[in-house]
Amino acid sequence: MADIKAYISYAKRLLIADGTHFSAPKPDPERRVASLDIFRGLTVALMILVDDAGGEWPKMGHAPWHGSNLADFVMPFFLFIVGMAIPLTFKGITSRDHAVKKMIVRTLKLLFWGIMLQGGFSHAPDKLSYGVDMKKIRWCGILQRIAFAYLVMALMEIFTKKDQTKDLPSGRLSIFRLYGSQWLVGACILVVYLAVIYGMYVPHWQFTVNDEESSDYGKVFTVECAVRGKLDPACNAIAYIDRKILGINHLYQHPAWKRSEACTEASLYEAPFQTSAPTWCKAPFEPDGILSSISSVLSTITGAHFGHVHVHLKGDTARLKQWTVMGLALLILGLVLHFTHAMPLNKQLYTFSYVCVTSGAAALVFSAIYILVEMWGRKSMFLPFQWIGMNAMLVYVMAAEGIFAGFINGWYYNDPHNTLVSFSSNL
Repeated sequence: MADIKAYISYAKRLLIADGTHFSAPKPDPERRVASLDIFRGLTVALMILVDDAGGEWPKMGHAPWHGSNLADFVMPFFLFIVGMAIPLTFKGITSRDHAVKKMIVRTLKLLFWGIMLQGGFSHAPDKLSYGVDMKKIRWCGILQRIAFAYLVMALMEIFTKKDQTKDLPSGRLSIFRLYGSQWLVGACILVVYLAVIYGMYVPHWQFTVNDEESSDYGKVFTVECAVRGKLDPACNAIAYIDRKILGINHLYQHPAWKRSEACTEASLYEAPFQTSAPTWCKAPFEPDGILSSISSVLSTITGAHFGHVHVHLKGDTARLKQWTVMGLALLILGLVLHFTHAMPLNKQLYTFSYVCVTSGAAALVFSAIYILVEMWGRKSMFLPFQWIGMNAMLVYVMAAEGIFAGFINGWYYNDPHNTLVSFSSNL
């Protein structure tokens, strides 16, 4: 999605010579990492699949609350890919000013498209209209989260450099020590996240139903909390922060929790609420909110580590050993945290166990692609996904956000309901 060019520089040494430039020996010609492009393309294809099929097969869509379904791996996979591409990109840029300019432009592009596509401006493909009430615009979203994680990781990569040689210092954890400042930032993010979700007091709160298609439109409901450390839909600190800072009218109006057993009798998107459903079922919630986006930076930091491994270790076997060991370790740690009830897997809250499981899964999937493509030379079988990965933003805008479907749906005969899409669905 964040179509970051990946570069490999085999004979590079990065030194901060002054406050403006990096000095380095002449690098080898830059080239993309095919396996990373393919992984990005596969993730985009997965996103389109779960967006289109998740409503019919709930196990493919987002988990209503705790747990993880297939769709819940898409976002962390993208963040992992963004993180891995950053070291490969900035190792090939010798000017700090140029690196900062590249980072700013990329971040602004992601923010612009994120607000345009997920802020409510485009109503495709269901409604052939556009425009959004600024009092209800959604400020957060997928691309906005990726932009934030990219910005934080790119800043660390550019400004926390020290003398780095191609050859790592001795020791098993040498690559972790070489980028210790980045791992320190990650540890600080984790500590702050845990302190807030378990320590912040969440009072009672009210909301008004703003969905004009709801039978409860205009009604005011109260949710009773007055607790600390809860990770349930009603009274978690992450939602409380978003309501206070973003404003409840700017949150996502159709959260996945509405399909939970407490809210509906079926887990389908269009299922009606139970008569005994708690009031919070009808409330908005931002799954890409402030604190959860800060936690999501951990996925990008993990991905950056894999990029550092690719830069510093030249043998395929050495790289795979680092990647698979860490991937398995993260996967096991996350599953242990979840099944021991220490911390549940939760995409909406972006919990640490969720970071571990999804980052571990991303590591193992990428390692498998790397073996097939880079070591066994089977790139030809993945060429469609490589093209998607190299044009991820275009595919995302046209397909995943309904622009292409809206274009097709815009051609009708006599009546707006007589479209090619409606004709195909009735076959």
